[in-house]
Amino acid sequence: MLRLAIGVVAALAAGALVLVLSGTPTAHPSPAPPLPTRVLVGSQTTLASLRGRPAIIVMWASWCGPCIKEAPQFARLAKALHGRAGLVGLDWSDSHADAVAFVRRHHWTFTNLEDDSGDTGRRYGLVGLPTTVILDARGRIVKRLTGPQTSAGLLAALPQ
Repeated sequence: MLRLAIGVVAALAAGALVLVLSGTPTAHPSPAPPLPTRVLVGSQTTLASLRGRPAIIVMWASWCGPCIKEAPQFARLAKALHGRAGLVGLDWSDSHADAVAFVRRHHWTFTNLEDDSGDTGRRYGLVGLPTTVILDARGRIVKRLTGPQTSAGLLAALPQ
């Protein structure tokens, strides 16, 4: 009986983990909070400048092991988007020097902004790193993905 109970709890926990890692669509799209203004790489980007096409916002930190694992996927994604969607990195609660080194090491050329205080991440509902948020063409959050992502999975997650 105890083994059965442990098995059921383990199965439920595994299912919850898969759901968190794969992400879920938001029940009701909500307006995305403003982006930070400090630029690490690229140009100043605002939600208004992203409107008109979907956008992907990846929240990461140089000290985050899973962020390091997924970094090559975002380098590939930046090349594969071909204008289909915007891509913005958001460095969360990191030092400027470590963030710049991370971006250079992973050859990221897409815009990356600094959230050194962590306020923007909190407004986006960040509960762990990495977190990727998908916005629709109107700048509304339509999906939140937690954990490392793949470029193919993110392309498939974009709203049509």
